[in-house]
Amino acid sequence: QVQLVESGGGLVQAGGSLRLSCAASGSIFSINAMGWYRQAPGKQRELVAAITSGGRTNYADSVKGRFTISLNNAKNTVYLQMNSLKPEDTAVYFCNVDTYQFNYWGQGTQVTVSS
Repeated sequence: QVQLVESGGGLVQAGGSLRLSCAASGSIFSINAMGWYRQAPGKQRELVAAITSGGRTNYADSVKGRFTISLNNAKNTVYLQMNSLKPEDTAVYFCNVDTYQFNYWGQGTQVTVSS
């Protein structure tokens, strides 16, 4: 079993910054990639950013240049630094871990950006 513990969400004004963290623990033998997804009310869950264990990154066009994903392989922890936040970034953010065999999801953390 794998557990994901997310932290760092909250309320921030437009233009502000937040940093999300997600620590994975449990029966993890090998991680292919970790990432962040988000889901706004009435919308589908979408990829925000992902990073492989080798450091390759992928970003949604809407966050390029504003968000940075990083991974601490030793701690099985992924971070999402979010700068220049916009009201349209408001959503529940979910951590995801791909262990080659399975995908695991965190419980989600709310990010609210006020205008």
